[in-house]
Amino acid sequence: MMDRKLGGFMDGAVGRLVQQAAEARRQGRIAAAEQLLGDALKRQAGEPQALNLLGMIALDRRDFAAASVHFRGAAAADPKEAALWMNVASAERGLGAAEAERAALQAAIDIDQRNLMAQIRMAQLQQRLEERQAAADSWGKALALSAGLTDLPPALADILAQARDFVTAHQAQFAAFVEAGVAAQLKASDGVTQRRFQACLDREFGRRTIYQNHCSGLHYPFLPADEYFDRQHFPWMDALEAQTDVIRAEFLAMVDKRGDAIRPYVRQDAGTPQNKWTALDGSLDWGAAFLWEYGVRNEAVCAACPQTVAALEALPRADIPGRAPSAFFSLLKPRSRIPAHTGVTNTRAIIHLPLIVPPGCFFRVGGETRAWQEGVAFGFDDTIDHEAWNDSDHLRVVLIFDVWNPHLSLAEQQLLKQFYATADASKTNNVPPRI
Repeated sequence: MMDRKLGGFMDGAVGRLVQQAAEARRQGRIAAAEQLLGDALKRQAGEPQALNLLGMIALDRRDFAAASVHFRGAAAADPKEAALWMNVASAERGLGAAEAERAALQAAIDIDQRNLMAQIRMAQLQQRLEERQAAADSWGKALALSAGLTDLPPALADILAQARDFVTAHQAQFAAFVEAGVAAQLKASDGVTQRRFQACLDREFGRRTIYQNHCSGLHYPFLPADEYFDRQHFPWMDALEAQTDVIRAEFLAMVDKRGDAIRPYVRQDAGTPQNKWTALDGSLDWGAAFLWEYGVRNEAVCAACPQTVAALEALPRADIPGRAPSAFFSLLKPRSRIPAHTGVTNTRAIIHLPLIVPPGCFFRVGGETRAWQEGVAFGFDDTIDHEAWNDSDHLRVVLIFDVWNPHLSLAEQQLLKQFYATADASKTNNVPPRI
């Protein structure tokens, strides 16, 4: 009768001898175990289980040289068994033979890259040898392999926690070294280059996430998914900012005379299930006074703010019936927050001209948070996750409007206008969809 064991066929009698030897070792009868294993090897020379058990007995008595001989004999008989190479590595570690230990661990990894303990022990060896980059790479593999595991033994959990600390510290050290190396050249670069290259470094070193477009309507492929557009795309921005005081004064006068022009920005249909906008639904915590809304002019507000209208009409805004332009005064009350969300289409850029900004008001787009500055405009892609908050005790007011995405050519703008016109012509209802 033959039993399939490790890498070959074990004679039934040999199998019984190995089992008896294992029991004798468990009971502490080491001499008897060695005698039984010697008998097994006389019957079947090179039997890997018998050699492995002899290696374990040698390891117990810290006879690392004998353990290495036995384990290597077992691994030679069954070279595809990773556990045998792991035992070889244990013996070589006891001997202080780092390169032999490395080779044995690599043999186990070559059999199965998903061998968690082999990756851990390789990382530990590399860390002992001060091979910090290699250790960080191996620890990274071990952490990735263990990511989905639950109910880890406390000892293993401690090892992995230390691994995370090591990787984090190494990454910080590496980042500091690289940033020191590029600091002078980066400082001499223009502002656009500095911002983009710093984002590159932050992403590479795990300090930030790079966000992508999420459009609830039309998505235009291959446009850069930049959080904040470079100011150079808007040569008219200086002229707009020069009108800040006039626009602010018109807003304040309009509110004083026509407070009813302000309405809740969030107005959900009756029966809408509870969602992240529920707290702001019908609330003036986030209020708006529209000059244009989806291309429809609000005559009353526009009449009250003629210089604001003139400033906006001088800009290259989209003109798409039922969709664009939109422009409004956005009011965020003290201690209020606009939850993270994304917009409709990346074919537009959203412009903010801050008019009234107390300390404690912030705006995040993707991985970058800015504090508004009165009279300093900026453009951003609202299809990238963004949010706003007012932690002050005073009202915050920003003029918000949309223009074409600056990366669209004039021909693309015209094609988009024709697309919307054609799509709307096919509709049988009177309210075009907000594509």
